[in-house]
Amino acid sequence: MEIERKYLITSPPEDYTSYPFHQIEQGYLSTSPVVRVRKEDDSYYLTYKSKGLMVREEYNLPLTKASYEHLLQKADGNILTKKRYLIPLAPESTLTIELDIFEGAFKGLMLAEVEFENEQDASSFHPPAWFGDDVTFSGEYQNSRLSQREL
Repeated sequence: MEIERKYLITSPPEDYTSYPFHQIEQGYLSTSPVVRVRKEDDSYYLTYKSKGLMVREEYNLPLTKASYEHLLQKADGNILTKKRYLIPLAPESTLTIELDIFEGAFKGLMLAEVEFENEQDASSFHPPAWFGDDVTFSGEYQNSRLSQREL
């Protein structure tokens, strides 16, 4: 189960590049249901996600590099590339902000996601001051939607 909130970012913290990050490339084989292939650094996955905005089922299966490259050629729409910075929410918190800085076709787009253990924690979350609009429930900034956006 994936429970997350998503925010549009216009001014990230000045030191965000000092945090660890993953280099991500992903494409979508289907957007309903969501079936995605992803390269994260040197790991490869096939992911299924159910319908939903803040809460949805998510299953990840490992792929080989060859399988990933083969399936990526079959992806529809835009291939998304981004750096995902992992920023601790606060010293006393177990939550991590995943700050996505998009590259390629969506260069300039910045989104932050925070994953939660349960819906109650997600619903009562108070974001840091540098977070912009909460876009969790619009669906407009779901990566599967971005993959289908006309450029």
